[in-house]
Amino acid sequence: MRRSDIFISRYAPNLIKAPSPPDQTAWFVDLGYGRQPFTTIESAQRLRKLNPTLPVLGVEIDPERVQAAQVYQDEHTQFRLGGFNLPFAANETARIVRAFNVLRQYEEDQVHDSLLTLADHVQLGGLILEGTSDPYGRLWVANLLRKTESEPLQLEGLIFSTNFRWGFEPSIFQPVLPKNLIHRMMPGEPIHTFFAAWEQAANQTIAYKEFGLRQWFVAAAQALAEYGYPIDLRKKMLKTGFLVWNTPSPLT
Repeated sequence: MRRSDIFISRYAPNLIKAPSPPDQTAWFVDLGYGRQPFTTIESAQRLRKLNPTLPVLGVEIDPERVQAAQVYQDEHTQFRLGGFNLPFAANETARIVRAFNVLRQYEEDQVHDSLLTLADHVQLGGLILEGTSDPYGRLWVANLLRKTESEPLQLEGLIFSTNFRWGFEPSIFQPVLPKNLIHRMMPGEPIHTFFAAWEQAANQTIAYKEFGLRQWFVAAAQALAEYGYPIDLRKKMLKTGFLVWNTPSPLT
């Protein structure tokens, strides 16, 4: 999940750097870290370059995985048994929750309630990055959600991430769409319309492919923005392979 750490560090550095509230622990949570706790450990190492005392919590639903991870605990890193109802004490909260490849095993109609359950444990202004990736984390798409005063969760954007090793065509992202979108690639759905526009933008700018996939990716994003889509055009995002489609709306 190296690329998700890079994205979070660039998108929300203040959330990572912020000290925990008085008498509280505000965790970065890696929900569903898998068979081995390496994603949690590696995230702790990367994100602590911004905050050396960042509390990092790995959460898994499998007791054996949690037990095996105990040897990796330290002063600021813990592993606990739990699910969407995060295993927090009364004085604990989450500043950021990362949940990859967790909801894909659920039914689509379970997504909404699962995310709201997570939101109960997130601090005001905190983020949830929930999505699906390929097995190596080289390609992923994620919902970016924020807890606000007016909404339990506000959809802030949809993030498309690639390291360019699998080339670049908008269609390569479709197999890793989050659970709430994977079955909505059909005419009339906003995600279908978005991909059609992105394909058009990629075709329009294909001459940039000669200069490299990153240049093509950036040019296609700029064309997509010219079509009226609210795309984050910061070069530090685009050149690193992050296309952020800002879609502010309540979670529905």
